[in-house]
Amino acid sequence: MGKQKIMMEFCLLFAAICSSVSSDEWKANVVKSIDALVTSCVVVPCSFSHTGGNLPMSRLRAMWEYKDKTPDTKGNNIFHSDATLIKDNFKDRTKMLGELGQNNCTLEITEVKDHDNGPFCFRVELVRTENNDPTKDMFSFVDNCVELNMLTQPPKPAVIQPKTATQGEPYTVICSVIHTCPTHVPKLTWNLDSTNIIVHHKDIKHGNREIQSILTFTPEEKDDNREITCTAEFNGGLKSSETFTLHVKRVENYNHIIIPSVVGIGTTVAFVLVCIFMTKKYRKRIEELQSRDGSMWNRLSRMSRSPNNVNSKSCDNQKVTKPRFPSPKSQPKSYNYKEDPDEGDDYINTADLNMYGNI
Repeated sequence: MGKQKIMMEFCLLFAAICSSVSSDEWKANVVKSIDALVTSCVVVPCSFSHTGGNLPMSRLRAMWEYKDKTPDTKGNNIFHSDATLIKDNFKDRTKMLGELGQNNCTLEITEVKDHDNGPFCFRVELVRTENNDPTKDMFSFVDNCVELNMLTQPPKPAVIQPKTATQGEPYTVICSVIHTCPTHVPKLTWNLDSTNIIVHHKDIKHGNREIQSILTFTPEEKDDNREITCTAEFNGGLKSSETFTLHVKRVENYNHIIIPSVVGIGTTVAFVLVCIFMTKKYRKRIEELQSRDGSMWNRLSRMSRSPNNVNSKSCDNQKVTKPRFPSPKSQPKSYNYKEDPDEGDDYINTADLNMYGNI
């Protein structure tokens, strides 16, 4: 009897040791705490490990449940591989994003309610078949549960920008916001019409993600003291925004001095050129008139010094008439002709002799 009792105690101790070793083979890594925005969604990172090698999906069943509640009850499971065992309040709002065969137990909760705070723990079942008799090994990770920090107001975006912008030079502003729902990423928008926007996504660990919107534009003088706003719109419709005032450093501009000066100088130069042109034109005209008047006076003076020429020219214009002499037939044949007393007796009119040779 003493030996049998000792053997029984040894078997119980061995079973306890084996059970302890078996439970140590399964480990889970779940984020302890994470923010969850009401009406939005939250993704809880989760992974597990075991020493049994790759296990087929058909042999694994996953579930998420409230901590410190009776397992396998419908009122306890917020997610279960068997959808009929999910609590009514969580139906169609939870799903596994990871593959159990890849040791991924990440959970997504959508349409977050203000009472979805948890804590929630992951549990896995391994189905074994021995002698055609299926058995279940359950592994609950009650020491690795997650609590949700319920946010009723969305986080405000953070804006990083240089203090002063310079007119005409590229200006870059970065707007970022933290979120916990990579499946429904917030949308960042600006109150500027610009196509030069780059979006980046970051995993900053522990279930937190960051989205960045990088805006680049060229400010002008009219943008000085303008309010620039970045707005974050979250899944579920909640919005938040951040605004800053843009200060634009103006580039020194002397156009108000240069332009009038150039116009004035140009007008003066044009006026001087016109005056020079007109002066030359009228001077040339005066010289032409003076040369014409001088030649006329020269001719008149030469004419005044040459009277014969004038007389000859005047005589040329006169018609020469032949002196009329009375026909001998018209004279009476009496010799009572009265001679000119002034003429001498020796005067002989040869013309008369030629004309009237028969007298």
